[in-house]
Amino acid sequence: MLENMGNLRRTHMNGTIGSELIGKEIVLCGWCAKTRNLGSLLFVDLRDRTGIAQLVFDGDSEPALFEKATKLRSEYVIIIKGTVRPRAPEAVNKNMATGDVEVAVSELKILSESETPPIQVSDKVVNSEENRLKYRFLDLRTTAMQRTLLMRSRIAQIARNYFADNGFLEIETPILNKSTPEGARDYLVPSRVHPGKFYALPQSPQLFKQMLMVSGFDRYIQIARCFRDEDLRADRQPEFTQIDLEMSFVDIDDVISVNEGFIKKVFKEVLDIDIELPLKRMPYSEAMKRYGSDKPDIRFGMELCDISDFAKNCGFKVFSDSVANGGAVRLVCAPGAASFSRKEIDRLGEFVKSHGGSGMAWIAVGENGEHRSSVGKVLTADEINEIIKLAGANVGDLICIISGKSDVVYTVLGSLRLELGAKLNIIPKDEFAFVWITDFPLFEYSEEEGRFMAMHHPFTMPNEEDIDKIESDPGNTRAKAYDIVLNGYELGGGSIRIHDRDIQARMFKALGLSDEVAHERFGFLLEAFKYGTPPHGGMAYGLDRLVMIMAGCDNIRDTIAFPKVQNASCLLTGAPDFVDDIQLEELNISCTKKEVE
Repeated sequence: MLENMGNLRRTHMNGTIGSELIGKEIVLCGWCAKTRNLGSLLFVDLRDRTGIAQLVFDGDSEPALFEKATKLRSEYVIIIKGTVRPRAPEAVNKNMATGDVEVAVSELKILSESETPPIQVSDKVVNSEENRLKYRFLDLRTTAMQRTLLMRSRIAQIARNYFADNGFLEIETPILNKSTPEGARDYLVPSRVHPGKFYALPQSPQLFKQMLMVSGFDRYIQIARCFRDEDLRADRQPEFTQIDLEMSFVDIDDVISVNEGFIKKVFKEVLDIDIELPLKRMPYSEAMKRYGSDKPDIRFGMELCDISDFAKNCGFKVFSDSVANGGAVRLVCAPGAASFSRKEIDRLGEFVKSHGGSGMAWIAVGENGEHRSSVGKVLTADEINEIIKLAGANVGDLICIISGKSDVVYTVLGSLRLELGAKLNIIPKDEFAFVWITDFPLFEYSEEEGRFMAMHHPFTMPNEEDIDKIESDPGNTRAKAYDIVLNGYELGGGSIRIHDRDIQARMFKALGLSDEVAHERFGFLLEAFKYGTPPHGGMAYGLDRLVMIMAGCDNIRDTIAFPKVQNASCLLTGAPDFVDDIQLEELNISCTKKEVE
């Protein structure tokens, strides 16, 4: 029969007891992680979120208590009273925070029993991800998951304290919003009292935080839940959390300065790592030219090399045609990779195709001109040697060459660079390399839409010297936007916002939005801008991604208590699911069934 706690109340957390408590009576509670019956002695590892304490039941001195303890099984919930004592010298466990003491139990109450768990609650056992997420309440008991979520809580608290100390006010913005489709797809929520109308869950608090600046609150912060109906990746979720902030009467340097202070503080307090300030800055154009990415991993070299000037007159028509058609030919040189087998190089070619490239040319640099190459029959020996020279390659290196549309070449080579860096094991594991990417393009052209789209969002201020290009040369208009990048991940991003109504109107026009459409979607913001708008800017961090990097996780799902899987479903609860017909009727909604093969 289960018991209640009676007069017992926890005095200490399990992972906090040490030699300073020897001889003292304490009360602990938690889950039984493991039991070991040695005949007259029974040992139990008792787990809570702080760690494990070893309990000892003595069959000779407390036979009734010992008999009761033999009924304990994995994941039973108990509360005990006992006396802290030193472990025998041979039993000291240096790998445990509590490994030099144990608790001799004098009282035990079994609060809850457990069936045999469907997964093992242990960091030493690899459970399938599907089972981990299906039985997430058990997976969250593991030391690794609890350590990560404790870190997440600490990072969020540091953010609140830091920004509060710097004059920021924590203000909540609405979850049920107006749909403003200009970016990722919205999650829509039907309104019962307004038939046929829908709310949208926020992709970010962007418009509301700008209106808070109009309202005079000057500095705002929020740990904000956001939602985007988009395809998932390892570092994406349909619902995610931002550390969201906005500031008035600022320019880029002001926003960057206060955020560098936050980065320094959070890395020092959580990981005891001193981040040197100011952080490196790099224009978008330089990042693309050197790394093929606007979120470059700068922990290692292997920078891209543009050989378009050489290629336009070379004997390989694929190269020369690419340049003639306005494209480019670029390469990356992988040190020591000439030893790759043909099968390994072919796999790199398949990797290139999977990332949008049409194929990969390659040269494996050998001694005395003895090179292996996929272009040996279409390029002369002198041309191959010229490529080797342009690449700065040495004997034993592998040169990987991509041609085609410039943006495709950048994307493919940027991904290939990371693939090769990992394959060659040349990316430092314990290094944190930050860089601010600045001067982003204001617009990017969408072939699908047949028009220019805002690269960040339509409220981003253009660089002052580029304002006259908004209509005449949108493709070369730079934005006052900035992203903070860490080890190849975008940690956060933001911009100085447009506060001038005329510039905002020109921006909408450049995006192909009529006055009517702009007013329909953003009229409430434009109305606010009529009544005195300060210069303002801000940014947002992806809290999930920041925790993922700081905790050393490979997947963002390991930083979220109850995440979704690849198809945006929840294995634990079964969401999304069908609802009763009466609920649909109340919402004036009917569902159309589609035949599924």
